[in-house]
Amino acid sequence: MRIGELSRHSGCDVETIRYYEREGLLDAPQREDNGYRRYGDGHLLQLNFVRHCRSLGMSLSDVRRLRDFERDPTLACDDINALLDRQIEQIHAQRVALEALEGQLRALRHTCGGQQHPASECGILQNLQQAAAGAACECHPHPQGHH
Repeated sequence: MRIGELSRHSGCDVETIRYYEREGLLDAPQREDNGYRRYGDGHLLQLNFVRHCRSLGMSLSDVRRLRDFERDPTLACDDINALLDRQIEQIHAQRVALEALEGQLRALRHTCGGQQHPASECGILQNLQQAAAGAACECHPHPQGHH
């Protein structure tokens, strides 16, 4: 199949397929006499594998490492476990950071009562302006310079 067909079967954009190929995440396809790439069912499986890993938030370098294990299934899987453990730790750290961000946004949101008034009296806008000037604001009680 040509790249357009691979794109349709996988739901993956053509440019993304080319990028994954350049990055070594997909095996190089055969070339037809006219230079067109010719992909097989194996490429579709590889692409689905990459996309599934990406849907789990894995970096391209982690996906590349997993593809290395696919290419050499005799390797011990300890590194695969470590890779997943790192991914779990990163997701946990992101969740903690997002919860902190949510708290900051809620604190900032509470500075405006929601009643109709001009923007010049909006507590949210005033806090953002204070922060821009380096002063404390509701979402960052301790001035931190430029955010």
